[in-house]
Amino acid sequence: MINIKFLNSLLFYFLFITLTTSYSQENDKPNVLFISIDDLKPTIGSFGDEFAVTPNIDKLSETSTVFLNNHTQLAICAASRVSFLTGLRPDKTKVWDLKTKMRDVNPEVLTLPEHFKNNGYQTVGVGKIYDPRAVDSGRDRRSWSVPFITQNQLTFSDGYSFPSGGFYQGKENRKIRSKLREEAIAKGVSNLNKYESDRYKPPYEKADVPDGAYMDGAIANRAVELIDEMDTSKPFFLAVGFLRPHLPFNAPTKYWDMYNEDEIQLASFRTKSKNPVDIAYKGGWEINTYKAPGIEYIENDEGLLILPDDIQRKLIHGYYAATSYIDAQIGIVLEKLKEKGLDKNTLIVLWGDHGFHLGDHSQWTKHTNFEQSTRSPLLIKDPRVNKTVKVNTPTEFIDVFPTLCELAEIETPEVLDGISLKPQLIGKQTTSKIFAVSQYPRRGNIMGYSFRTKRHRYTVWVNNKKSSEPIYIEDIYAEELYDYNKDPLETENIINRPDQQRVKTTFQTLAARFFNSQIVNDLEPVIEEIKYEVAKPAPNNKWANQRSMAISQYISTEMLMNKNQTKFLQQVLYDKYARNNESTVGKKLSKEKIESIYKENFSVASQELMSKFTKKQFERITELERQKMNQIRN
Repeated sequence: MINIKFLNSLLFYFLFITLTTSYSQENDKPNVLFISIDDLKPTIGSFGDEFAVTPNIDKLSETSTVFLNNHTQLAICAASRVSFLTGLRPDKTKVWDLKTKMRDVNPEVLTLPEHFKNNGYQTVGVGKIYDPRAVDSGRDRRSWSVPFITQNQLTFSDGYSFPSGGFYQGKENRKIRSKLREEAIAKGVSNLNKYESDRYKPPYEKADVPDGAYMDGAIANRAVELIDEMDTSKPFFLAVGFLRPHLPFNAPTKYWDMYNEDEIQLASFRTKSKNPVDIAYKGGWEINTYKAPGIEYIENDEGLLILPDDIQRKLIHGYYAATSYIDAQIGIVLEKLKEKGLDKNTLIVLWGDHGFHLGDHSQWTKHTNFEQSTRSPLLIKDPRVNKTVKVNTPTEFIDVFPTLCELAEIETPEVLDGISLKPQLIGKQTTSKIFAVSQYPRRGNIMGYSFRTKRHRYTVWVNNKKSSEPIYIEDIYAEELYDYNKDPLETENIINRPDQQRVKTTFQTLAARFFNSQIVNDLEPVIEEIKYEVAKPAPNNKWANQRSMAISQYISTEMLMNKNQTKFLQQVLYDKYARNNESTVGKKLSKEKIESIYKENFSVASQELMSKFTKKQFERITELERQKMNQIRN
C-alpha cells in the first residue's frame, strides 16, 4: 500500500530540487520581468473582483502565487516605489512625500535593479518604475545597465503624436487644450502645460483610438521591442511600468464598452466610520486638480468630498476601463515573451504601487491608511512552479526584494526589511508574518502606522515621532481598530469598545515591539523582569554552538525569519545551552538541582525571546525547538 505522507514528501522534495536547479537555456540564471501598474487596486478577476474584465492577468494567475492580503508601505507613488525598490521601510528611506530625492537623503542606498545589475544582469527599464520626482532625470542611473526609456522617447500609433499634456488623444480634448496653449503663448506664459491643465484637465477620456495612441500602448510596444532585441546570452531584468489606471482614466472606447455603466455599483459606505479619527480622512486632494465643465469638487462640513452619483459612476467606469486597457497591454508583453521562448526562463512580478479609493468613506485616490488605499495586488510567477497558490496571510512590498534574490540565487543584502516569500511559491499558503505595516503622514507632523493582520487593522497616530525613534504613550495622538470579519467596510472604529480591550492591548504590544525593533542605533534591550544574576557563558562552547546553530536554522526556516531575527535567536539559544552545559556536565548534581538550573535558564531565555518576538511567535519557537531537539536525540 502506498504511503501517502511519504509520497507527498517525495513530491515536495522533487519540487524543491527543481526550484534550486539551474536553468538549461543560454544563461544559468532566471530572467526577471518586473511589471508595475500605477494606482492599481485589486480590481482583478483572480483577486476576487467578479466585475473586472482582466483576462490576461487572470490567466497569468493560474500558474502564479497570488498574494491576496498584500500591502504597500506608504500609499503615495514616490514613497511607495522607493520603499519597494530598496526593500526598506519609509522611515529608513526617509522618503515620505512626492518631492524628496531618494539619493539626496540616502546617497548609497542599494536598489533592487542595481543589485541585480551588480550580479551580472542586464537591467533595462521603460515607463514608470520609480516616480520621477524621487530620482534623478535618468530614473536613478545607477539602477540601469542602459539609459532608462522615458515617456519622451516613445513612439505612438501611425497618425498620432505625443498625447496632449501626456494624457489626451480625443479630438475635442486636444482641440480645447490646443486653444488654451495658443492663449498661453500669446500671454507669454512660460509653463504652457500648467496653464492648460489648470484650466482644462478632464478626469477621464473615452476616445475611439488604437491602443498605441495612448502612453501605455506605446510602453507595451516598446517593451515588445526590447524583448525582441534582448541579448539572451546573459540574464535580464526588464522593468515595464504602466501609467494607468492612475488619473485621468483614459482608455480607448473598446475598453469602456466592456462595462455597462448602469451596472456599476457605487461604494456601499460613503461617510466616516462611527467613532472616527478625523485625521485619518482626506478631502478632495489630487482628484480636484482634474478640471472639466460640469464637475465641481465640494467638501462638506466634515471635510469629505461629495460628488454627484453620476460623476462617481463615470469615474468608477473609467477606472475599470483603464484597468482593462492595461490588462490588454500586459497580454501583449507576455505573448512576446512566450513567442521568444523566454517564458520558461523568466520570473514575472506584477504589482500595483498602492490601492485606490473609489468613493468608500467619501475618499478618492489614495493617501490614507484604510484598506482600499493600502491593499495592493502582488503576483509572482516562477516558471518552475506550474500551479496557483493563493496566500491570505499578510505580505508587504518590502518582501519582493529578498524573494527575487533567493529565486535568482544571488546574495540577499542583510539590510533589507522584508522576508523571502519563496516558501509561498512552492506551496505554503501562510507566512510567518503576523502583520503588514503601512504608514501615512498627516498635518502637524503626525504619522499614522497601520498594522494589518489577517483579520484586523490597528492604526496608531503618533505625534512628532517616527518609528526610528523611541515612542512613548504620551506620543500617541489617536488610535483606530477595525475587525474585517465583522466589518469589512470599516464602518466602526471599535478601539474603545469594552469587549475589544484585550484585542486593543494585544495590538498595542505588537506595535510597541515593532517600534522598538525599528529604533536606529538602539542598545541591547534591558530585560528588567529578570530576577536572576546569571553569568554570561563562555563564548567558545563548541557543543552549544553546534546545537544552537542547527536548531535556530531549523526554526528560522520554518518561521521565515529574517537574518537579524535568526542571529538573535541563535545567540539566545547558545547562551541557554552553554549555561546548561557548563552548570551541569561533570558535576555531581541531583536530578532536582539539574531541573532547577534548566528551568532558571529557560526562564531567562524566554524573557529575552519575548523582548523581540510576540507571544504567538515565542510559542511557535518553543514548539519547533522541542521538535528539533527530539530529532537530534533520536
